[in-house]
Amino acid sequence: MSTNNAPDPGLLAKAETLVEALPYMQRYAGEIFVVKYGGHAMGDPEAARDFAEDVVLLKAVGINPVVVHGGGPQIGQMLKTLGVESSFIDGLRVTDAETARIAEMVLCGSINKEIVSWISQAGGRAVGISGKDGRLVVAEKVQRTTRDPGSAIERIVDLGFVGEPADIDRRVIDTISKAGMIPVIAPIGIGTDGHTYNINADTMAGAIAIALGAARLFLLTDVAGVLNKNKELIRDLTPRQIGELRTDGTISGGMIPKLETCVHAVEGGVDAAVILDGQVPHAMLIEAFTKRGAGTLVHAD
Repeated sequence: MSTNNAPDPGLLAKAETLVEALPYMQRYAGEIFVVKYGGHAMGDPEAARDFAEDVVLLKAVGINPVVVHGGGPQIGQMLKTLGVESSFIDGLRVTDAETARIAEMVLCGSINKEIVSWISQAGGRAVGISGKDGRLVVAEKVQRTTRDPGSAIERIVDLGFVGEPADIDRRVIDTISKAGMIPVIAPIGIGTDGHTYNINADTMAGAIAIALGAARLFLLTDVAGVLNKNKELIRDLTPRQIGELRTDGTISGGMIPKLETCVHAVEGGVDAAVILDGQVPHAMLIEAFTKRGAGTLVHAD
C-alpha cells in the first residue's frame, strides 16, 4: 500500500516564495528603508493593516524601516469641519498660523498615533514623533515665485508656515531603531525662528533618506508608478531618462515633484528610490524581495 507524501502545492508555493526572498533579505540586513506612507491607502483599514504588517516584517528580518507619513486630505477635512478656509497658490496650500496649528494637531496627533497603533496590532513596536522632537528636522521657510499670466512678471509668493528641511539630526531616529522600535515621523519641523513649519511629506522622506544613507526610499502613492504613453508601467528609470520623459510630456502633473524627490535622493547617496501603489496588498514586500518588483525604481545613471 503506497501513501502520497507529496507536499501541499500551496505550502510548496509559500516555501518557494521564501527561498526567492532569501538573497534580498541577506542583501538588505542591517540597511535602512525610508517609507513615505500616504494617499488613499491611509484611509483604508485593510490597506493600513497590510502596510503595518509589511513594516513589521521588514524589522523582523533585520531591516530598519523608518516611516514618514502625509495627511493632506485629513488636514483639509479638519479645516472644513472647523470652518477654516484654505487658499492655494499654484496648488500649494497657504498655511497661516491657525492652519499650521491645525495641521500639527492632525499630523502629530490623530494620524501619527493611528499608524503607531496599526504597527502595534501587527506585532511591532513603534514610536511616533515629529521633526520637532529632538530637533530632528530644522526647517526653513519655503520660497516660491509665480509668474503673472498677463505681464509675465515673476513675484515672490508667501505661503506662510510652509517649510523644507534645512538640517537633519539623525540621532533620534538611530536611538529608536537601535532599541528595536520603528520610528513613525510626522512632517513637521521647527524653524530657527522658533516657528512650526508644515513640510511636504515626500520632501521630508527624501531628505531623511539622504541623511540616513538609506538603501531604499519608498514613495507609496495611489498609482502603480510611472507610466509610458501607452499607460504601461516603466519599471526602471535614471535621472537622465526622467529628464527626457519630462521633456516629451510623458511625465507631467503630480508625478513631477515625486520624481524630483527620487532624483534628489539617489543623487544624494540613496541606493534607489521607488514609486509604487500603496493600495496594492504588500506591494512594498513584492518590490523589496522579488526580482520583478512592483513599481518604478529610480537609480543613478
